[in-house]
Amino acid sequence: MTAASDSVQDTANGPLYVDTQHDDMVHDAQLDYYGCKLATSSSDRTIKIYNVSGSSYEHTATLQGHEGPVWQVSWAHPKFGVMLASCSFDGNVLIHRETRPREWTLLYAAKHLHSSSVNGLAFCPHEFGLMLAAASSDGKISILAHQLDNSWSVEYLQDCNLGVNSVTWAPSGAYNDGLPRLMTGGCDNGIRLWKRNSEMSWEEVKIEKKHSDWVRDVAWAPPILPNVNVVASCSEDSKVLIWTSEKKEEEDEDWNCILLNEFEGPVWKVSWSLTAQLLAVSSGDSDVSLWKQGLDGVWSQMTSVPDVDPS
Repeated sequence: MTAASDSVQDTANGPLYVDTQHDDMVHDAQLDYYGCKLATSSSDRTIKIYNVSGSSYEHTATLQGHEGPVWQVSWAHPKFGVMLASCSFDGNVLIHRETRPREWTLLYAAKHLHSSSVNGLAFCPHEFGLMLAAASSDGKISILAHQLDNSWSVEYLQDCNLGVNSVTWAPSGAYNDGLPRLMTGGCDNGIRLWKRNSEMSWEEVKIEKKHSDWVRDVAWAPPILPNVNVVASCSEDSKVLIWTSEKKEEEDEDWNCILLNEFEGPVWKVSWSLTAQLLAVSSGDSDVSLWKQGLDGVWSQMTSVPDVDPS
């Protein structure tokens, strides 16, 4: 734990820039459900927590425990408390909880969960309980589920043998059948859809490969209509694809994609706004760009945010 620090900026004409004070590269930054807490993860093996309000931020905690670079963090739904999961090159997944303001404890340590780097993770919609999926370079997806006796069960899915980079859950309300689904992005240039059936086992839904290099991230858009789903994927081939599927009763899902844009470098992250109206894209050309789909179905860039604080 480190001493708290405050910073106030004039954000009337631009974004809020956070000086994370990490000692190495920052790999992920995630706001919680209310947008009031920010968690960042870094190659310095730590996670930093900030309180964010308007034009100011305050560093409140530094979480440790990983033995390698921390690739990603994920907040649980607030119905489970203030809970944060993290994954690392060390093959471990750690779950921390804020017990009192500024005081964090290690709730669960999934040591050696995978035999190789854990590259991405995500909590599922709270309607399905306290459950977490993690994607690893060993080619597997692990699903951690909290049990009534406060233990955690682990289930594995054999995904891409070359390695899995990212995972995203279908939001609540995405399907009429109410069954959980998740999608992954892998090192075989493809995305995979996994569906839990009525027998509570997982089955894969085949999707044709459209990327020509590793898929670095996948993000499921908040649903507008049941059974009509949109997913964004990004790749080291510099492309962002928008996948759509409209599932009709008693018919198999058919996923089709269109090209959002081809960037000047690899694309690392994609993230949807809560209303699914905007898509943020983080690319290797040091820009974060915002995209919106028009009524004609064409995607256009709204704005671009430079990676470096101009001040």
